[in-house]
Amino acid sequence: METTKNDGKSALAVFGAIFGQILVCAVGVAIGWMAKDWMPKSNEAQNPMAAMAGMAQTVAVTNAEMRVYNLPKSFVAHAEPVQEVDLMPQVDGYIVEIKFKEGDTVKEGDLLYVLDDERYRAVVNQRKADLEAAEAEARRAKRYYDRMQNADERGITQLERDNAEAQSESAAAAVLQAKANLVVAEYDLKKAKVYAPISGQIGKTSAHVGDYVAPSKGALAKIVQIDPMRVSFPLTDRAYIQWREAQRDGKAEEKLRLRLLLADGSEYDRHGTFDFDDNEMSASTATIQMRLNFPNPDRMLIPNSYVTLLSDLENPPSYPSVPQAAIIDLPGGKLGVWVVKPDGTVASRPVKTLEAFRGWTPIVEGLEAGEKVVISGVAKLQEGMKTMEVAPTPNEDITENFKPAVED
Repeated sequence: METTKNDGKSALAVFGAIFGQILVCAVGVAIGWMAKDWMPKSNEAQNPMAAMAGMAQTVAVTNAEMRVYNLPKSFVAHAEPVQEVDLMPQVDGYIVEIKFKEGDTVKEGDLLYVLDDERYRAVVNQRKADLEAAEAEARRAKRYYDRMQNADERGITQLERDNAEAQSESAAAAVLQAKANLVVAEYDLKKAKVYAPISGQIGKTSAHVGDYVAPSKGALAKIVQIDPMRVSFPLTDRAYIQWREAQRDGKAEEKLRLRLLLADGSEYDRHGTFDFDDNEMSASTATIQMRLNFPNPDRMLIPNSYVTLLSDLENPPSYPSVPQAAIIDLPGGKLGVWVVKPDGTVASRPVKTLEAFRGWTPIVEGLEAGEKVVISGVAKLQEGMKTMEVAPTPNEDITENFKPAVED
């Protein structure tokens, strides 16, 4: 029994020792945490930005380079013929011959329709006979009047003289009337043949051989001029005023290059020239119609189709330019870039830009050609931060091998 009591005391002693060690460790940990808050913080811990500034930030950079800036203005334009004519019959009659095929390109003066002209020929012959009779009567009246004038005053009365004069004058007037009637008859005979009044493409005929036509029955066909072709587009009132001011100052359309994009997106291979502007502004749209002329020998421009008009400069300026990725937003709504200084640190710089063109942003103020700017990794940059430069990721839009859809 004595042995058992000693064993129990030993177990209690061991348990007490273990518990004491655990308690000591816990107190030590607590004191350590408290001591951490009491100890003074290092400069790095107090200013994490300073710690970052001491580290080099990896960035992709490129040099600002002089690039031609020729951003075209785009307009939805309408192709329309300079001239279009409805062929109206001038006289009535039966068609005996058609001298063209529908869709042909005809020239001014080409014979297109032949009407039965037998009736008009007969009228011409009748009017010729009427004229000959009137001229004969005029000659007889003239001879009689001359005799009255030369006769002895004692042998004729004044009334006879006056009658002779009136008959001569009436006969002369009848000759004039007969000549006028002959002109009308010959005109009707001439109009029995229908000629092309302009050059262009003729469309579908509404009458055929054997059909009776008349002016009241409508047009026979339509001719549309296809070369040159007119292209019209609306210009806003503000843009029109600017254009007029440029024209007044000698900076007008001769310095512009006018091109078209066809419906399939391809560029039309001929340039246009200014034709005229409309004489009034639309009250509903506040725009005015401007019209250009484009050569159309291959008939690529279709009347009443829609195309895209591109207007840019023949001699465009050049500006220091950077990729669009280099442009950053600055406080106050301004734009800027990160410039890499010779010592490898960066600084933000405000710039004035134009609208981006083909992946590049022209800088009109705030940057010189040759200066180095950051184009990747801008999100982590701070003023004065050290940088480690790497080559930018290839971007085919800003390389020399890039071929745009529309050539300069």
